[in-house]
Formats: sequence, C-alpha cells, structure tokens
Amino acid sequence: MFEASGVWTGYDEIDVIKGLDFSVGEEVFAILGANGAGKTTLLSAIAGLLPLTGGEIRFGGETISGIPPWRIAALGIGLVPQERGVFPDLTVLDNLRVGGLVAKQARGDRIDEIMELFPALAGLRNQRAGTLSGGETKMVAAGRALMQDAKLLLLDEPTAGLSPLYVENFFDRIRQIHETKQVAIIITEQNATKALEVADRAMVLSLGEAMTITDAKDLTTDQLRKGYKI
Repeated sequence: MFEASGVWTGYDEIDVIKGLDFSVGEEVFAILGANGAGKTTLLSAIAGLLPLTGGEIRFGGETISGIPPWRIAALGIGLVPQERGVFPDLTVLDNLRVGGLVAKQARGDRIDEIMELFPALAGLRNQRAGTLSGGETKMVAAGRALMQDAKLLLLDEPTAGLSPLYVENFFDRIRQIHETKQVAIIITEQNATKALEVADRAMVLSLGEAMTITDAKDLTTDQLRKGYKI
C-alpha cells in the first residue's frame, strides 16, 4: 500500500529524515523513538505538508511526493496531527463535514459511522470543537480524517497529554478502526508499550534513521534502548 524509498526531508536545509526506506501494508505500523527522532517530520512529509529533498513516496502504486496535500488527502491518506487538529470555532458536526468534502461516500452515512465508532461524540455534535477536552478533540480529529474515506490513517502522538482513561480508550479504537474499517494505520508514539500492543510491526527511529524494523511482538527491550539511546 505504502512505500518510502530513500526519503530525505527536513527544515531550513537541515536534514531530519535521512535516507529512510520502509513499507506499510494492510496493518498497524508503529513508529517509535525519542523526542527529536523525526517522527512528526516523517508524517508531515507523507501527508505532503513538508517537501522531500530526496527519495520518493508511493501510495497505492502512485508516486505522491511533490503533489499538494489536498490531493494526497483525496487519495485516501488522513493525518491526525499531534496538536489539536480541529477547527475550534466549528461544531463537532461541522468539523466532520469538512473532512467529508473529499470523500465519495455520502457524508450523512459517514457521520453515522463515526458516531458509532466514537459514541462520546454523539452528544457533542453541536458543541464547538474549541471547548472540548483533549480526549474528545482527538476523537474529532480522528473522525474527520476517517470522513475523508481514508485508506491510510496517520496518527501523530495521538495520546500525548491525555488521561489514562482516554489513552486506553483511544488505543482500543485504533485496533477497531483497523479491523472494522479496513484502514491501514501508521502511528507515532512515545508510549512504546501501548503502541506495541496494537501494532503488527514497528520501526524504531533514531535521529532520522531506522534503527530496526520488525514484527511488534519481536521487538526487544535492547532494541528500544538503543533507539531511544538509554
């Protein structure tokens, strides 16, 4: 489904991602690493928000590096950013409708599916997104990405700053989204233990380079320590 070949990218002529090669199939793929490893930079490049300085990104057999972010979204890649990622002055319902603008399926049907997936949003549909809690905001951001008819969901530190209750709930939803919606997921996480519980495979990223790529169940503590440099 997704391939990154020799990918280089960064900011102001400073390379953050350095010659990265990996692929993702119909799976949950975790990207683990310390702060500054390049996780957010990588997802931004996949979503088209950051240009590549080298290499190529392919999705569904099509080269997508260099095309506008809205076209990448229309192809079926949905990004849930680390920050709030919602339109604070719009209601929950209107945030979801914005996500549905590039989808082929009727927005009403898709909204019903999102409300089933995140029942807590049903009673908040007319509330402005800027007034929601952190956990509720993450649900809206994820729901809006799914409204795009996403085939690949990019989740950037989705549980950062959330209470333990929301963390557990959100990881349950990640696996449910993958299994019931047939959506592939790339998730970056500081919480390696929880990410490995839901992931099929994992990549440990260190200073923009892949230290290891393996089945999640086979990732060792030593490999994590090496990647996190602890």
